[in-house]
Amino acid sequence: MLLAEDDRAIRHALERALTLEGYTVTAVADGVEALAAAHRERPDILVLDVMMPGIDGLQVCRVLRAEGDRTPILMLTALVETPDRIAGLDAGADDYVAKPFDVEEVFARLRALLRRTSPEDPEAADSHQITAADLRIDPAARRAWRGTRELELTRTEFDLLELLARNSGIVLDHTTIYDRIWGYDFGPGSKNLAVYVGYLRRKVDDPEGPSLIHTVRGVGYVLREA
Repeated sequence: MLLAEDDRAIRHALERALTLEGYTVTAVADGVEALAAAHRERPDILVLDVMMPGIDGLQVCRVLRAEGDRTPILMLTALVETPDRIAGLDAGADDYVAKPFDVEEVFARLRALLRRTSPEDPEAADSHQITAADLRIDPAARRAWRGTRELELTRTEFDLLELLARNSGIVLDHTTIYDRIWGYDFGPGSKNLAVYVGYLRRKVDDPEGPSLIHTVRGVGYVLREA
């Protein structure tokens, strides 16, 4: 694991906690060191602070994604407004944790990201394509299309879209989605799911066509033709 955090106290505390949890951690203090370590060590997962001197966490994320590096990335951020969260997703991050954070939440999100990148049991792998309306998903290739337009999705966005498409026409409540995608329910005050759904809509829905992802107020979300 690669941890990049410029605050020395946070970096040392998180490195110690992660090591005690069983992770092998390389900890660095800025984005330049993070890129060098990512290229040198090829970590299984990255934890990046958004606000670092020089090259910040978003820039590190953009560079790695531009190079085709799909290593899961968890962002640490003190910026909690929705546009700030969207900026992280735009850069290619898979998930984020807002500061101040509970270390157990960091552990839960790391476990969820690592589960989704672990090799599947070949007998359990589903290679069949999923279709819903004009949406088509290839789980094996992790590719998705809306009509003839291929969708550029992050790892978490793809998992969320696949879950909704596999349950097309069925309303999935917030708890179910959190459990299936993150493996952890972050509680009624969390905006994590709403942010991802909103960003996914921006990529999936065509302003000229019908929306596919709908909110059922007080319950959750459903994928269906309007």
